[in-house]
Amino acid sequence: MTTAADEQLWFRCPGCASLLYRKRLRRNLDVCPECGTHSRLTAPERLRQLVDPDSFTALPGGVAEVDPIGFVDTLPYPHRLSAARTGSGLDEAVLCGTGRIGGHRLALAVMDFRFLGGSLGCVVGELVTRTAERALADGTPLLVVTASGGARIPEGTLSLMQLATVSQAVAGLREAGLLTVSVVTDPTYGGVAASFATNTDLVLAESGARMGFAGPRVIRQVTGRHLPEGFQTAEFLLRHGQVDMVVPRRALRGRLAALLAAAAGGRARLARTRVARREPVRAGPRPAAGPEPAALAADPWDTVRAARHPGRPTTLDYLDGAFDGFVELHGDRLGADCPAVVGGLARLDGRPVMVVGHQKGHTTAELVARNFGMASPAGHRKALRLVRLAARLGLPVVTLVDTPGADPGVGAEEQGQAAAIAENILAFSVLPTPVVAVVTGEGGSGGALALAVADRVLMLRQAVYSVISPEGCAAFLWPDSASAPRAARALRLTAPDLCRLGVADEIVDEPSGGAQADPPAQALLLRRALVANLTPLLDVPPVTLVRRRRARFRRFGAARTGSGPAAPHHRRADGTDPS
Repeated sequence: MTTAADEQLWFRCPGCASLLYRKRLRRNLDVCPECGTHSRLTAPERLRQLVDPDSFTALPGGVAEVDPIGFVDTLPYPHRLSAARTGSGLDEAVLCGTGRIGGHRLALAVMDFRFLGGSLGCVVGELVTRTAERALADGTPLLVVTASGGARIPEGTLSLMQLATVSQAVAGLREAGLLTVSVVTDPTYGGVAASFATNTDLVLAESGARMGFAGPRVIRQVTGRHLPEGFQTAEFLLRHGQVDMVVPRRALRGRLAALLAAAAGGRARLARTRVARREPVRAGPRPAAGPEPAALAADPWDTVRAARHPGRPTTLDYLDGAFDGFVELHGDRLGADCPAVVGGLARLDGRPVMVVGHQKGHTTAELVARNFGMASPAGHRKALRLVRLAARLGLPVVTLVDTPGADPGVGAEEQGQAAAIAENILAFSVLPTPVVAVVTGEGGSGGALALAVADRVLMLRQAVYSVISPEGCAAFLWPDSASAPRAARALRLTAPDLCRLGVADEIVDEPSGGAQADPPAQALLLRRALVANLTPLLDVPPVTLVRRRRARFRRFGAARTGSGPAAPHHRRADGTDPS
């Protein structure tokens, strides 16, 4: 016969049915050591796991109980509130206050599912809003940990209004350049999922979490459809671009500390630039191309072939070799996570930066999985989301360009490929943070430019950057694609050509035999070039950066290009660009 004392000592895992010694489970942060199932935590337990010891201070002042519509089902609403307080030991479904994680100050609101299913009512909305306002007043990031079934039905439409109330407070933090992070835990549904669980800068999902607007039971009832395995789980959300990352509980505190550290570095740079004196915009001389090593390709067509070599380092290779502490961020927040674009937070020479780049691969399988580095509209939206986040946080941006061009498929056209590229070009033009772009391999047409509207544009020695591929140009202008070598020479697409034209600012040398011959050495060369080009931009006020960037690209108007080397005279019969 099982006694109450036995029940306190042992716990049966809901995932694998293993009988676990409760102290062992607690030592493992309430994660089953047999199957990895993450048990639900109360708000006080979550705070103990996340914040630095003795650093949490609850927000002062209480909030009066509300019963706005006199709702009664089997019990009056005030009676339900009283029972929830007794059962949970909390005044409401959220604990709010200030604290530190990894030594970094922040304001945080942690929901507790035990209190009426973590539902969002007027008091919860008020408390989370006050927490956001405290973050704004203190100039610190905001963290919300969600666990909720949605809006609180007994409070009617006033509960629904809390979605807007809290969202406006989050918007205020965005405008102030303060980081907002949500940690989605199991379960998070309804109005919370449709507001502050997902409209923060970063959305982390704890392993095993489920999130959606409508719950699975409702969806089955309304649609009559069978739901796929793993529907609405953290892994499902990651695949569909709805969250930045899935983090196991044991790694959650460290991951949050790293994100807060990156935000702190960005705030320090913003503080310096806001007090710096505005500098006049001066268009300096174009840098001359460096000497061309004899060991590297000299003929443009040979350079094209070298740029396409499958052994050349990819963006992920450079993130491993030229940067430190890369944390990948996923998804466009609209339903997709394009594999041809990768991005996230990293450190360059100890400085936090946002890195976004095209990702190809080395094997046929990798190239196919990454769509050969050809970004879909979702990829461009993901890149745009990340660089806008960088600007809000005061982080510089590094882009790594290596694409034959944007995805030309039917699906990409249906999803607005042209508009997505146009939006990126426009947004990069006015991005109020330093941007350094590096063409590391192929720089193909608009797909490349979508990540290359920058303050400084660098090219690896054997990279190419062109309005159209040599094969495409040859097919348009000459009998067949066999004339691609001739087209490559005509297009002036090599790094020395583009430095002379003012499109590129600097050439990054490659090891003997090219980047593919010694990827670690190439990563070191890239790191040095990035540090040298990024450092002078860090103390330039944002308004000056934008003015200079606009002036840079204004030079490529008719008057500017008329003074450069003659361009190939081949054009379509209607005079249009063949790309």
